[in-house]
Amino acid sequence: MPTIKRTAQAEWNGSIKEGSGSLSAPGGALKNTPYSFSSRFENANGTNPEELIAAAHAGCFTMALSFIMSNAGIKPSKLATTATLSMEQVDQGWQISAIHLDVSGYVPGIDAARFQQLAAEAKANCPVSKVLNAKITMDAKLT
Repeated sequence: MPTIKRTAQAEWNGSIKEGSGSLSAPGGALKNTPYSFSSRFENANGTNPEELIAAAHAGCFTMALSFIMSNAGIKPSKLATTATLSMEQVDQGWQISAIHLDVSGYVPGIDAARFQQLAAEAKANCPVSKVLNAKITMDAKLT
């Protein structure tokens, strides 16, 4: 299978506290979606990178769980996940310290122990769960 590539763009204008920016992605979920210092650190309207990481993790994990169940011959009726990302201030700035997944499911034919086992497998194998261990490359240029 070929490598899958996805893109997103960010634009920022101004200083960190007074400035603002927008995020866009070709899929349509983000189209000049505003973000700012206050949407990131003060809960103002707009999105922020951490919220998007939490959404990506919730979505990826839930799909991974459905995939694992399907491969095991189990058909879930409904799976719902909330990802809660924690970001903490440390000596050198901020860091994402944890993501907690709360998942619930209506899955006829399996018991709680099997659901726990499949959910643990999905958590371990979801691509977003592994993302922070990814190789990160960069090109930088002035325009």
